[in-house]
Amino acid sequence: MASFHRRRIAIPVGADAVVLDVGSGDKPHWRADVLLDRYVETAHAGQRSGRAAARVSRPLFDADAAAMPFADGAFDYVVCSHVLEHVPDPQAVVAEMTRVGRAGYIEVPEAASAKILDFPSHLWWCRLDGSALVFRAKSARSFDPEIGAYIERAGVERRLAKLLDADFDSRVVALAWRGRVDVRVHGELDPQFVEVATNAASHRQVGQSLATRALTAVLTLPKRSQRRRRPVEFDRVVRPELRRNTGELLGRRVYRLGEPAGVAGDDATSSS
Repeated sequence: MASFHRRRIAIPVGADAVVLDVGSGDKPHWRADVLLDRYVETAHAGQRSGRAAARVSRPLFDADAAAMPFADGAFDYVVCSHVLEHVPDPQAVVAEMTRVGRAGYIEVPEAASAKILDFPSHLWWCRLDGSALVFRAKSARSFDPEIGAYIERAGVERRLAKLLDADFDSRVVALAWRGRVDVRVHGELDPQFVEVATNAASHRQVGQSLATRALTAVLTLPKRSQRRRRPVEFDRVVRPELRRNTGELLGRRVYRLGEPAGVAGDDATSSS
């Protein structure tokens, strides 16, 4: 519950702050003003544990987290929860986060727990060494393929996950940062393993995803005054070379900045 509160509820910003959620997926952070996700549709649904498509409840930029379309220091706070273990270059993504944001929160699965039960779409074993985030390249889905095969064959994966989740705080590395993040990467990813992991079938947990959204809605009711009331200007957040100088306000839609203005996404119909 403490991890859920850190990740989904608590956020140290005021109502005027501009907040970015990196890898927002189908469960965007309640306080995020801007979302960033890659493969918004179902092309890489295995990277999400809830619904296959990303949820467009706020302005969502379909872009690479390792090359964000945002200006330096555009955001007061950046949330990145259970994303870095999926990306080929976590160091580049963290560098982008600290470039576009002043402070933020990172959460990744902790290596020891992940070695017992991991997701097939994860590319890295993650640890916290002092204040440094450490990523070690995986070479296979399971730390021990024989044990992994037994867990799958015996059909105990769900029960094992429930047991481990009973102390979820021990399953994750949580890092609140300001200014910079020390990152160390060990080993190189095998391109073939990356392809398999990227296209892996996900553990669909739509019910759990809906329950998370419902619980978040209830627990954040007293905090709704912390939400930013004024819309964010497009030119306020994007890189200088992408600015349009039209006074455009960000809307609830998908932005793909490689496409001409006016066709950079479809209108969204989902609600926050």
